[in-house]
Amino acid sequence: MINVILNKKVVFVLSVGLVLSGCAGAEVTRVSQNAMIVDAGAAPACGAKGAARVAAKSAAVETIKSGFDGYIIGGIASQNNVRTITTPGQSYTYGNYGGGTINATTYYTEDTYVVGSHDRRLYVVMFKKTDPEFKKAVDARKMLGENWEETVKNGVHNCL
Repeated sequence: MINVILNKKVVFVLSVGLVLSGCAGAEVTRVSQNAMIVDAGAAPACGAKGAARVAAKSAAVETIKSGFDGYIIGGIASQNNVRTITTPGQSYTYGNYGGGTINATTYYTEDTYVVGSHDRRLYVVMFKKTDPEFKKAVDARKMLGENWEETVKNGVHNCL
C-alpha cells in the first residue's frame, strides 16, 4: 500500500514537471524597426507569474536576435483563459446476492480537466547600448542570466 502511494506521488511530481517544462511559448510581431509585440502563453500550472516570466524572457531573446542590447516595456496586457471541464460521469454498481437479499453499492465517477492558458502581451521598444535611452532599458543579456547564449539559441519553452 505504501509503495502504491509513493509511486503515485512520484508520477504526480514527474507529471507536473513535464507540464511546466514544455507548455509555454511566445509569438513576436515586429511593429517597427525597434519595436515589437510579444504574445506569450503558459500552461494553467504555470500561473500568471509563469506567463509573465515567459513574456519577459522572450522579449530579451528577441531583443538580442534583432541586434539590440536592451528593451523597455511600453505596455502590458494579460488574460486568464484557464477553466475546468467536467466530462459526463459513469455509474458502476457492484453487488452480491445471498439468501434472498441483494447488497449493492453504486459508484459515480467523472473526470475533470483543467484547460486553457495564462496569456501576457508586451509592447517592447528595443535599444542599442549607444542609444541615450539604453540607460533606462533592461539589459537583455543580464535579464536572461549566465546562460543567455543558450536561451537565445533554444528559445523559451517553459515557465520556470
